[in-house]
Amino acid sequence: MIKDSRIVATMSKKRLAVLVIVAAVSTTLAGVALATPGSGILMAPVFARASFVDPTDIKFKIQGQGQEVIHVRNAQQTVVQQIVIAPGGSTGWHSHPGPVVVLIKTGQMSFYSDEDPSCTPRIYSAGEAFIDSGQGHVHIARNEGSENLELWATYFDVPPGGPFRLDAPNPGIQNCPPTQ
Repeated sequence: MIKDSRIVATMSKKRLAVLVIVAAVSTTLAGVALATPGSGILMAPVFARASFVDPTDIKFKIQGQGQEVIHVRNAQQTVVQQIVIAPGGSTGWHSHPGPVVVLIKTGQMSFYSDEDPSCTPRIYSAGEAFIDSGQGHVHIARNEGSENLELWATYFDVPPGGPFRLDAPNPGIQNCPPTQ
C-alpha cells in the first residue's frame, strides 16, 4: 500500500509539473501575440554591459517643448547596443526599464510615441542625439528613408542580466501607420 501511495504522489507531481509548464508557455505565447516585433532589423549586437561600482543616481533635464526631468536613483546596469534598420523597417512598439541615450549615426529615424494622439513622428537625422525617457514610455522607431538607419543606444538602469527592451502591444493610435 505504501508503494501505491508513492506512485500516486509521483503521478500528481508530474501532473502538477506539466500544468505549470503549460501555464507558463500559454502566458508567454499570449504576451508574444500582443507584442509588435521589429522588422527589417539587419543587426543589433550588444557591445557592452556593466554595473556601476558605486551607487549612482542619474538625472537628465531635457529642455525643449517644455521641461522634462528624468531621474534614476541607484542605477543598475548600463548596456550599449548598435542597431541597423533597413529602409521600411521598424523596432516594433516597446519601452525600456530606464532612460536611453540614442545617437543617430546614419540615415533618418521617425520616432512615434504612444503619448501623442496625433501620432506625429519626431524626426532624427545623422549626427543628432536624443534621450528616450524609458520607465514605461511606449514608442516605435521606423526607418522611413531610403538608406539604412544606424543608431547607437546606451540603456541606463537595466536590471542586472535583465532585458533592456520590453515589447509592448500596438497602442492602437488611429493616425499611426500600421506596424510592419
